[in-house]
Amino acid sequence: MDAELRQTIDGIGPRLRTLRRDRGLTLEALAAATGISVSTLSRLESGKRRPTLDLLIPLARAHRVALDQLVAAPATGDPRVHLKPLRQGHGSVLVPLTQYPGRVQVFKQVLAPREPKLVTHNGYEWLYVLAGELRLLLGDQESVLRPGEVAEFDTREPHWFGPAGTEAVEILHLFGPRGDQAVTRTPPSAPGAHD
Repeated sequence: MDAELRQTIDGIGPRLRTLRRDRGLTLEALAAATGISVSTLSRLESGKRRPTLDLLIPLARAHRVALDQLVAAPATGDPRVHLKPLRQGHGSVLVPLTQYPGRVQVFKQVLAPREPKLVTHNGYEWLYVLAGELRLLLGDQESVLRPGEVAEFDTREPHWFGPAGTEAVEILHLFGPRGDQAVTRTPPSAPGAHD
């Protein structure tokens, strides 16, 4: 085996461990999601087990990433932007998807469990749940959002959001600093159009 291939294979375990931790998952939770035993996952992450496609494909699906993100395939003129996650307190992770100061900011967030603390500030927010359940406190109202559900609100209203239970929640988070609101440009579907 040549040195470059060995380096690629040796990098998979640490990458798997980082990805799992960034998402706030335990080995047990990942084992339940993939059907791969805890001991096999642990050996993969520590480099004691050689990664195979039948192990990597379920892991890529569970983490919702492309297989080449687990393997770190060499660059091939790939037009995708590879973003750097930022770790926040309490095990949460923030990935900025836009870099436009003063305009709508878009983030992908993995929020770990933490105590609610209502805040207020100028702006407008949209939250789209990708995985898990999101608890949203807005004034004296409480809602639980599930994957595919969206909330939008004026941030001058006291608010807090985080996991609804003990597992992390993954969201897309849009923030408009000037109170920008979403404008829907698609007309509603006629009744029965998608039946």
